[in-house]
Amino acid sequence: MTNRRFLTGVATLALAGSLAGGGAWALQNTPQQPPAAQAPPTAPAPVVAPQPSRPTPGPRPVAPVATPATTPSAAASGAPAQASPAAKPAAAADKPTEPLKRARSSVAVLQALDKVTTETMRFEAPVGQPIRYKTLVFTVRACETTAPDEDAPDSVAYVTVDTQPKALPGRVAPPGRQIYKGWMYANSPGLNPLEHPVYDAWLIACKTSAPVAPAASR
Repeated sequence: MTNRRFLTGVATLALAGSLAGGGAWALQNTPQQPPAAQAPPTAPAPVVAPQPSRPTPGPRPVAPVATPATTPSAAASGAPAQASPAAKPAAAADKPTEPLKRARSSVAVLQALDKVTTETMRFEAPVGQPIRYKTLVFTVRACETTAPDEDAPDSVAYVTVDTQPKALPGRVAPPGRQIYKGWMYANSPGLNPLEHPVYDAWLIACKTSAPVAPAASR
């Protein structure tokens, strides 16, 4: 009887120990919940300083317009005021000056040379009037003198030269033909010379006097 009670007590203690061990194991294997996340502390709202109010812009003052003063006599007579010379446009002062015109002459002084006989002759040819020198006929179309504002002073003439051989007795004169046309320069006779195998001619000057009779010189 005593042994049975002892065994019963031992069995009860073993059961109690197993229950206690199982509860501890269950507590150890139970998943634990993570701690709740704490909200970050909120930053305090910035303090905005009150800004001074800007005044509303009003209308700008208009500068008074200066009016030309009038003399008592003009105000009394009612005559309109004259504008000052400074009010003239500046474009008139900047206008370029026109070049001076060349002086035109009515007579050209020419000199001719016969290369075969070495005979020279100086003669005057009125503008628009043909002048014969042996078998050549000179006609001056214009004769001018350079203006004072030009760099090189000179006399220039526009001349045409025709060759017209004289008719032999009992024969018809052969037709003439033009052998030269252009400007002759008194200071530069070689610039636009007359090219002829027998004769040579060049400009001497321009003049306004009446022509004189040609005079031959040897």
